[in-house]
Amino acid sequence: MSLKEDINFSLWCDFIERDFLENQFQDLVKDEVIQGATSNPAIFASSISNSVAYKQQLGILQVNTAKTIYEEVAMTDIKRAAEILEPMNKNDSDDGFISLEVDPTLSDDAEGTIEEGIRLYKTIAYDNVMIKVPATKAGYKAMEELASQGINVNATLIFSPEQAISCANALNRGMEKSITESKAVISIFVSRFDRLCDNKFGAKGIEKAKLGIINAVKCYHEINKFHNDNIRTLFASTGVKGDELPSTYYVDNLLYPNSVNTAPLATIEDYVQSGSTEPSKIITEDECDEFFKMLTKHGIDTNEIYETLLSDGLEAFKVSFEELLSKLKA
Repeated sequence: MSLKEDINFSLWCDFIERDFLENQFQDLVKDEVIQGATSNPAIFASSISNSVAYKQQLGILQVNTAKTIYEEVAMTDIKRAAEILEPMNKNDSDDGFISLEVDPTLSDDAEGTIEEGIRLYKTIAYDNVMIKVPATKAGYKAMEELASQGINVNATLIFSPEQAISCANALNRGMEKSITESKAVISIFVSRFDRLCDNKFGAKGIEKAKLGIINAVKCYHEINKFHNDNIRTLFASTGVKGDELPSTYYVDNLLYPNSVNTAPLATIEDYVQSGSTEPSKIITEDECDEFFKMLTKHGIDTNEIYETLLSDGLEAFKVSFEELLSKLKA
């Protein structure tokens, strides 16, 4: 039995690039290594900047605005990914999705996010596309509206349990109003906690590389309390930087029932090579709460960590997007 069949765990690929889609991506799908894919502005910025596969299309599109060029290029890749994944989605409605993020500069603009999300979804015209919306106050409103229109949503940049609960509430409300079934994932970012905090924790004698997983599991438990089979927890930011941890650390420790892990291509390749097929031991909510109490005793303000990571995440996506747009006009 695979983990997909055994506990409904899915592995998605957090990477998209045109040549990859026509080659290795299709092998990964055919071999049932991955069950979906995700993208973000930083991924597209890297792919477009580093691959010659986009040169011809970019040349043709030069008469347009930079944002139009970006959307045309991105939607071409998203459509192709959706086409490849569509048979899987028709066979299993939980999987076979590809995500496209709205303009990161709209993170505080609910109406702008809704308008763009609907436009992108209708233009791509594949049912197995998810629109990525960051978990801000404006984002919650947008998620609810998109879900109410039967549009699949990937709620992203979630760091705190409060964000996870707000996303689940918004998506639930939207789905209840919709006459068309949709699916959603709530993307909990993991490794960024440890990259931010490990040096500080080490100095205080607190175990390193632990907060990201404990926090993600706490969010997972909160999402599961909604008992909505159309909403799954997605563990994101699961690549490892540096050599201190095994490359598959944030996959191996989060092989949880009814969840998704979206990982970088190199991490997926290492995970497949490891041959791991055993589910992770589930950390209980009480164990999570005890860990947070311990942090408080050590003078660690988790709310400050959440705010820092969200602010940094929003800013990083905006910077990546703006840098990409500046490069698209030759």
